[in-house]
This record gives sequence, C-alpha cells and structure tokens, in this order.
Amino acid sequence: MIRHIVLIRFRADVTEDTVGNILQALTPLCARLGVSFVAGRSESPEKIERGFLHGFTIDFPSWEALQTYADDPDHKAFGGQLVAHAEGGIEGILVFDLPF
Repeated sequence: MIRHIVLIRFRADVTEDTVGNILQALTPLCARLGVSFVAGRSESPEKIERGFLHGFTIDFPSWEALQTYADDPDHKAFGGQLVAHAEGGIEGILVFDLPF
C-alpha cells in the first residue's frame, strides 16, 4: 500500500468555500479509480503546519495504481487547480508518498 499525502498552502485570498470546492473534485476521481481519500483542514494542537493548513491522503494498493492516478486527465486538471490556488504555485504544495 502507498499513502499519497498532499499538503497545500493556499493563498490568503482563497476562501474556505473555494478550498472545499477544489478538494471535492477528488470524490468522483477517487470513486472511479476505486480508492479512498480523506481531505480537510488541519486541526493539529501542535500548530506547526507552517502555512500548510489543508491537505488530503489517498491510499493506493500499489505504485502502479498511484501512477494510474498521476496520469489520469482528471488528476492533472485537479492538480492544475491546486497549483493555481496555492501560495507560490507549486511551491505551496508538498507531496509525500509513504509505502506501508
């Protein structure tokens, strides 16, 4: 299994409603690919997010499944939305893939 972890530092002018609408695009994509995801805003009591206040995780059964997701046109459109709304573009996004 691979846990795909994505943290986003959205620009200050991006509203919570807009963030919710962007992250909602994962629902049909993940359903179509047969994987589950969790998305939302950090509620960490440690408060060391360094501006990465939103994120999501998707669990993939294999590296091949993760690659299928990465190559999917809907994923590419979703990623474009993240980059367009993240602080500093791609610099405002952190991706970490953890095998477990």
